[in-house]
Amino acid sequence: MPLPQHRRADAVVTILDAHGRPLADTDVVVEQRRHAFLFGNIGFDFIALANQEGDAAEPPAFGGASVQTATALADLWLDVFNSATLPFYWGNFERVRGRPDTTRMLTAARWFAERGVVVKGHPLAWHTVCAPWLLDLSTDEIADAQDARIRRDVADFAGVIDTWDVINEVVIMPVFDKEPNGLTRLAWDRGRIPTVRLAFDAARQTNPSATLLLNDFDMSTAYECLIEGVLEAGIRIDAIGLQSHMHQGYWGEEKTLAILDRFARFGLPLHLTETTLVSGDLMPAHIKDLNDHQVASWPSTPEGEVRQADELERHYRTLVGHPAVQAATYWGITDDGAWLGAPAGLVRADGTPKPAYDALRRLVKDEWWLAPTTLRTSSTGRVPVSGFLGTYTVDGTLFELTHDSEVVVRLEG
Repeated sequence: MPLPQHRRADAVVTILDAHGRPLADTDVVVEQRRHAFLFGNIGFDFIALANQEGDAAEPPAFGGASVQTATALADLWLDVFNSATLPFYWGNFERVRGRPDTTRMLTAARWFAERGVVVKGHPLAWHTVCAPWLLDLSTDEIADAQDARIRRDVADFAGVIDTWDVINEVVIMPVFDKEPNGLTRLAWDRGRIPTVRLAFDAARQTNPSATLLLNDFDMSTAYECLIEGVLEAGIRIDAIGLQSHMHQGYWGEEKTLAILDRFARFGLPLHLTETTLVSGDLMPAHIKDLNDHQVASWPSTPEGEVRQADELERHYRTLVGHPAVQAATYWGITDDGAWLGAPAGLVRADGTPKPAYDALRRLVKDEWWLAPTTLRTSSTGRVPVSGFLGTYTVDGTLFELTHDSEVVVRLEG
């Protein structure tokens, strides 16, 4: 299947030697290093590994494999994904006020960054897994604490984490009643848009160059209305986060495209921030809140794995095929410690890849990837290069393959 034109470049690269002269009539090796598109996954499983902790270390919220498992998973993860989401759930990150888990999380973020992975923090403000000590504060004090938390963390991680899900699931935030929390009270008292403004202002003022997302699971017109209100209020958001947990079944191409088109009308990049497809029994359709589905065992099955692989490939082809989509994050590589115990991972609990992992790797590192290719320059040092937008090397020197038709690369050394 041909690569969508908006994802590829057909460029002419002029190669200069170290002295700035055209490298004429010479064989050179062109190789892709990373995609411009962000193929993401959560990095929760690797926090303890990055910090060289023992298996007794407490896992992060919503998943986290043992250090032994993470060690075995690392190569599988890094072979496919170029973007990692790390957990900043306030109730876990700062269980005791004034004692955030900064050092541990910064070590994990640097572990990914050192391996060429773009790191995102999730989330800076959310009503779930919220800091319990906020309940003892007044609404004004909650607002001040939220503002201070965002400014502190965005500053502490600047340069390592420059992408954030700033505020999560605001559509439901003021009326959320599953558990007492300070953010619901704040959003109820002040309203959704002022709460969004508080969060985005704190993040933007602290790191003006950061990529800041509004993120939600609600794909209804309620989320569209919220975005309209936020933009009309003059609040700048850099990308729209869309969750796509498909525990109850694959959306299908038609529904997915309809959702993408509806949110693309705002003219902002779309990030599919949380995607899952299960390889076992589907969650019953009558369940309204996915968290309410509690079962003793939820195994992956052979037939479910075949279905998951087919649906995952179709889903990623749909996302890559839509010009507004800039990133897609799968929510978990392994079934070991997976969210809700669902068999939604791409790797079984025993560490063996499922067909879905193979299908995604085939797309990312085969069909949408330029393997090392020997090309011969012309008499003027030019070679044609076609491939997925992203970072490449020619004889080891990095260059960006963009929509520009002319690229000049000066070889090092």
